[in-house]
Amino acid sequence: MAIANVSAASSTSSNWLKEAQESLALSETPGGMMGALQDARFGSSSIKTFLAKSQNNMYALAQIATNSQTSSNALTVQMSQAAAHKRRDELGALAAKLNPTQSNFTPSKGLDTFIYFEDGSSLNTDSNILTMSNGKQIDTTTGLEYHDPKDIVSLANGAYLDTKNNVLTLSDGTKLDSITGVKITV
Repeated sequence: MAIANVSAASSTSSNWLKEAQESLALSETPGGMMGALQDARFGSSSIKTFLAKSQNNMYALAQIATNSQTSSNALTVQMSQAAAHKRRDELGALAAKLNPTQSNFTPSKGLDTFIYFEDGSSLNTDSNILTMSNGKQIDTTTGLEYHDPKDIVSLANGAYLDTKNNVLTLSDGTKLDSITGVKITV
């Protein structure tokens, strides 16, 4: 008998003829459930052998069910982790879209330390002192006349002496020239 040269390829073996012969040989002595049923049908083995094969088949089916459940659980965990990562990435992208970071931000320079006005007065922005053209100084935070603390001598009754300008300010607000004693009017 001649076998024709056929170019057929098996998915699991490079020699399809050998695979076919092995398959035929295995079909004559089937294992598993079919083998157990054939053994019981033809009486070639005892009940003890039949029950042993049945028990082995039960273990094999239980193992298949366990593996299936384990694989299902692993797939569920993998899918939930992928969904959580996707959700985190989406929320991060949305946050970046709604709150963009400024890359070209230049902080403001702020005020100059001294600001000079046309009338000859100046403002010191560090100490908040406005110096008028006549030399009078005003504290810009309180609006009151400023006296340098090193030039002030405080007296017991609330009066104070400005040693720089030689002005005595009484507790009622009256100002006197400390050299002449003459009342100073504004």
